[in-house]
Amino acid sequence: MHKLMMGLARTMAIIGGAVLSLLIIMTCLSIVGRLLNGAAHSGFRVRVPIWKLGVLDSDAIAAYEQRGAEFGQWLLDLGVGPINGDFELVEAGVAFAIFAFLPLCQISAGHASVDVLANAFPRGVNRFLRMVTEMLFAAVLVLIAWRLAAGTISKFGNGETSFLLEFPLWWAFGASLIGAIIAALVGLYMAAIRTYEFFTGRIQIWDGVEGEQ
Repeated sequence: MHKLMMGLARTMAIIGGAVLSLLIIMTCLSIVGRLLNGAAHSGFRVRVPIWKLGVLDSDAIAAYEQRGAEFGQWLLDLGVGPINGDFELVEAGVAFAIFAFLPLCQISAGHASVDVLANAFPRGVNRFLRMVTEMLFAAVLVLIAWRLAAGTISKFGNGETSFLLEFPLWWAFGASLIGAIIAALVGLYMAAIRTYEFFTGRIQIWDGVEGEQ
């Protein structure tokens, strides 16, 4: 069971990382395209080198500027500019990536924690706290998955689309729902593991706490 859950968590994290990487590349390309598009609309004027100003006549300078204007128009004709709907893709992609990373974070005890007081507690107390924490996490993850499923059904039913790209919003909700469901399953699994550890005293998944005492 642990191998299955870990495999699901790692697979989702890999997919989330790939999506996040693509979003970063897309954002960089969109920014570059926006800058080039703005320069092209302003004529993309080629500045005449200062050292040539004294040796070029007005016709030569005009030729430099004409060359820049032609280059700018060439860029516009190619359609160089910001990627249409880039912020919509980032919004949907980052939401999916967040939910894709949750399962691995949950099963590897990667959530941020403050252990100033917990380090001074006996092992039994720490096991109880871990059990309660995992139960709370599982409950919250199940709640998120439930409400996200309701949102997906709602978006699917009303046919709402994004403003620019006009893709159905339920696509983004559905993709995030996959990560949320897996995160909820992993959360329930970890809650069961920590409950077993508390009542039996046998550590099934080591998270570093036991070794500190």
